[in-house]
Amino acid sequence: MSQVLVVVEHSGGVVAKPALELLTIARRIGEPIAVVLGGGAEQAAATLAQYGARRVLSVDAPAFESFLVAPKAEALAQVAEAVQPGAVLFTSTLESKEVAARLAIKIGAGLITDATDVRSDQTTIQTVFAGNWSAHAQVRTGVPVITVKPNSAPAEPAPTETVVEPVGVSISDAAKTARIVASEPKRASGRPDLTEAAIVVSGGRGTGGDFAAVEALADALGAAVGASRAAVDSGWYPHSYQVGQTGKTVSPQLYIAAGISGAIQHRAGMQTSRAIVAINKDPEAPIFAFADLGVVGDLHTVLPAVTAEVAARKS
Repeated sequence: MSQVLVVVEHSGGVVAKPALELLTIARRIGEPIAVVLGGGAEQAAATLAQYGARRVLSVDAPAFESFLVAPKAEALAQVAEAVQPGAVLFTSTLESKEVAARLAIKIGAGLITDATDVRSDQTTIQTVFAGNWSAHAQVRTGVPVITVKPNSAPAEPAPTETVVEPVGVSISDAAKTARIVASEPKRASGRPDLTEAAIVVSGGRGTGGDFAAVEALADALGAAVGASRAAVDSGWYPHSYQVGQTGKTVSPQLYIAAGISGAIQHRAGMQTSRAIVAINKDPEAPIFAFADLGVVGDLHTVLPAVTAEVAARKS
């Protein structure tokens, strides 16, 4: 059975849910080996063991904190050389995709990004052309390096015993060029990260700039909040919450679009959602053509009613 390196997204040893999804996917291909970059491997090990990681490789170097992604790619290349894996899996984040691309070049491997599924034969599925088509692909050169979108697979437990193995790496001076001169922690909103959330509630032009109803429903569902380009361009919500071709791509289990027409630009960022609910006053809005459930009505009436029902069922 081939070994599969899973690069773990974590924060101080707290494992992000997409990493557990990757371990589930990795078990289809072979034996998953978790790779924790930076500190936190010991703290993460118990969680990773619950999802089938018998080995947790702890890879740390001072350069990870002081420089941009090149040191991480160089370290992973050394790990790949030692392990000789059958595949390397990353979560599709901006940083991970850059690290994955650099790694693929270093080890002479093919790269596939933004997969929405990976089959046992390492065939990947991606959505292309603004979500209108699905592409099936396989890496034919070297070790497949694949980034997978969050929420592409359920995180299925497979408890096992695990061992944490420190791995020494050396970082060349060539990788220490883009220095980090300042950083600022992301402000906590109390809601899940937009790209990782299982449920996303997004608002658009139909909100008229008032996102209170959108946020209330999101909080009731434990969901993330998103926004359309129209809402962002109008200054109603920060750009970091934009869903769409020029914003973030999300693949939640449930996507609720409130007051969003469903233009192709927005569709490209959310069409891989497992279920789509659309709320719009215009019965001819394009979003109804690909929504699983459509509600014709004023979001300022519909959303509070849904929020009240959710609260009542939770109490």
